[in-house]
Amino acid sequence: MTEAPLPDVLRPERGGSPHAESPDSPSFESYFRDPDFPPSQPLAWALGHRTELLDALRGLFHGPAAMVQLRLWCFLELCSQPQARLSREDIQQLFHAVWPDALETVLKRLRDLHLLAWDATTQDYQLPPLAQQVQGLLAPLTTPPAVDEDDEMAPLLAQVAGAQQLGLVNANQLRHLHASLARLHDEFAEAIASGSEAQLRTAQPRFDRALQLVDRAGQALTALIRADHEDPRLEREARAIGQEQARLLSMASQFTRALQQADRQRVTLGSTGLTTSDVRAWLRAHPALYELMGEALSVPVRPVFVSQHDLIDVAEGEFERDRPDPERSVGLPPPAEAAAGTLDTLSLPPELNGLIHLLGRWSEQLSELPAQADPTDENAPPPGTRPLHEAILGGRFAQAAYRLQLMPLLGDAQAQTLKGATGDLARAPWQWQASPRHLPTQDEAVALISEGLISPRSVDDTPTPP
Repeated sequence: MTEAPLPDVLRPERGGSPHAESPDSPSFESYFRDPDFPPSQPLAWALGHRTELLDALRGLFHGPAAMVQLRLWCFLELCSQPQARLSREDIQQLFHAVWPDALETVLKRLRDLHLLAWDATTQDYQLPPLAQQVQGLLAPLTTPPAVDEDDEMAPLLAQVAGAQQLGLVNANQLRHLHASLARLHDEFAEAIASGSEAQLRTAQPRFDRALQLVDRAGQALTALIRADHEDPRLEREARAIGQEQARLLSMASQFTRALQQADRQRVTLGSTGLTTSDVRAWLRAHPALYELMGEALSVPVRPVFVSQHDLIDVAEGEFERDRPDPERSVGLPPPAEAAAGTLDTLSLPPELNGLIHLLGRWSEQLSELPAQADPTDENAPPPGTRPLHEAILGGRFAQAAYRLQLMPLLGDAQAQTLKGATGDLARAPWQWQASPRHLPTQDEAVALISEGLISPRSVDDTPTPP
C-alpha cells in the first residue's frame, strides 16, 4: 500500500522567509514627496509602530490561496483550544486529517512568524501574545456570513459600543463609523431621488436595519460626548457621528413619502387584485423574457408603399376640407330646445345586490332554526352559521374575488352610515371570520379558497338604517 501523493498546492513552500525584504527594498517614507509627512500623521505613525504585527499578517497571507486558507484554519484552530500548552501529540490529534508534510509546513511558518512558540524544556507548544493580537484581528473570519452581506455598519457599531464600555475607544474607530454612516446616507438619498419603486423596496430593509442599529448605539455615542477625554478628537468625532445620525433619522420621513408616492403610482389590473408592481416583480424574476414573445417575431414586418400621386391627392383633400367657407355665417346659431335624452349613471356590479339578497334569504331562514346552540358544545358556532365558500363561489374567478373583497364590509361601523347597496351590506345582521387554512373546491374557476364562517350577529349589534 502506497501513500497518495500530496497536491501541488499543499506542497511545502521552499525559499527564505515569506516576509523577508531585500536590502534594496524602499522604505515607507520613500513613497511620499516629503519624507517628514508620514510621521506627522497619527494613522501612519500608529502603523509604523506595529511592524511586528504587520509582518505576521503578511506571512499568514503570503502564498497560494489554498495554502493561505489552510494556514489560517490551522492558526485559528490553535487559538480556539482551551489548553495553555499543546503537546506534539495534541497537535497531531487535532490535525489528523491534514497531510503530514502540509502540517509541518504550516507549523514551521507559524514558528517563523512568532505566532507559535516551541518550548524545548517542556517539549510543547504555546501561543505568544503576538498570536493573541493577530487572532483578535482575524476574529470576524470565524463568524458565519450575515444574511445581509452589505450590512457593514453593524460590526463597526458593535466595535465602538464594546470599546466604549471598556474605555478603549479611539478616534480611528469613530472616523470609520462616520464614513460608513455618510455612505449609507448618500445611498438612501440616491434611492429617494430616483423615485424607482424597485430601488426603494430594495433599500427599505437596509434603511430599517440602519435605523435600528443607530438607535441602539445612541447610548454609547452619548456617553462618548459627555465623557472627559484626554484626546479632543474623540469628542469631535463623536459629535460628527451624532450629526450624521440625526441626518439619517430625518431621512425616515422622506423615505416614507417616497414609498407612498410609489404606492400612489401603482395601478391595479382589473378586479384580479394584481398590480403593476406584481407584474414588474414577476418580469424581473423571469429567467428568460424572450420566451414570452413566443413566435411573435417569426413573421417579418410587411411595409406598405404609397405612391406619390396618392399622397398628393390626400394632402389636397385635407387642405380643401380644412379651408374655411367664406359664405358660411360666422354668427351664433339660433336658439333651439334641447332634445330629450337619458343620463347614464355608473351602477354597482350585480354581484353586490346578489350577495345582499343571499344574506336576506339566510336571515329569513333563521326563524326556522332553534334559538340557541347546543349547550353541551362550548365551541359550537351559532345557529344559522354558513361556510364562507357558499357566499363566495359562483361564476367566474373575478366575480368570486369581488365577493370576497366585499366581506370586510359586514359589520363595518363606517360603512354602516352610507346609503345605498354598500350601506345595506354593512348593516346586514351577519359577520364573517376567515382562517389561514385553505380547502379545495369543486368550482370550475376556483381551486382553493380560504376556510371561514359567516355567522349571524345578535340583534343588539345590528345597526338601524339611517
